Amino acid sequence: MSQGVSMAGSFSFPNTSLNVNRMGYGAMQLAGRDGNKLVWGPPADVKGAIAVLHEAIASGVNHIDTSDFYGPHVTNQIIREALHPYATNLVIVTKVSSRRGQDGSWIPALSREELTAAVHDNLRNLGVDALDVVNLRSMFNVHHPAEGSIEAPLTVLAELQQKGLIRHIGLSNVTPAQIAEGRRIVPIVCVQNQYNLAHRADDALVADLAREGIAYVPFFPLGGFTPLQSGTLSAVASRLDATPMQVALAWLLHRSPNILVIPGTSSLNHLRENLKAAELEIPAEELAELDAVSK
Repeated sequence: MSQGVSMAGSFSFPNTSLNVNRMGYGAMQLAGRDGNKLVWGPPADVKGAIAVLHEAIASGVNHIDTSDFYGPHVTNQIIREALHPYATNLVIVTKVSSRRGQDGSWIPALSREELTAAVHDNLRNLGVDALDVVNLRSMFNVHHPAEGSIEAPLTVLAELQQKGLIRHIGLSNVTPAQIAEGRRIVPIVCVQNQYNLAHRADDALVADLAREGIAYVPFFPLGGFTPLQSGTLSAVASRLDATPMQVALAWLLHRSPNILVIPGTSSLNHLRENLKAAELEIPAEELAELDAVSK
């Protein structure tokens, strides 16, 4: 295992036996693209995708974020081909609440039947008897958190947890009020929202969850389909002899001990660059500059 990945530290999901290195991997980019359909179909290089997963695990990554609606089905099938049978310390986190239209759209799928089918799809394509963590993604707004009760779909997941199909439950794309509602229904081990150096709406939420020992997992840690761009970020990266993306990931790791990062890539070179962020120390003066980027 690479010492570098472990230098970011580890995190134990609350009231579980699950412990992960804080530098993880997001599998979304393992799926392909068909014209304007993003995260759609198989990748152009399946062997290359498998090689990325092999190297991530060999480097010490033991937290993979995925979903069966990536592809759809593609990323989970590649994960299974590459890594099954899974190492005992590997934690695979998936998410439900959406299905894909033939035009590549993301369609809410929150009925009891749809959620149950989604859990069984994840089980089958990952090749497991129970899912480590399932995140319920709120779909009141596809792009950002919006208020609305999550009681009905979360109750379905809680019932599937009681049946032994899900070990632990998290939330995604949610507001603080929805997190509070969710915690009244079932223990919540992680929250996954959009958050990065330039998108800081959840600053207070990160701190609140840290006090509760709940993991905060930023999606789009590097800006997603529109990579982060900042003169300050570039200047700090130059002074630290690092890439801007490495600095952006290292800033997240410095931001709070409950933050787990899951940068995704289908490139071995980009994977190696991302993982090196775990070793990057950012001096206090530079941290202050970066903290001010979104203000």
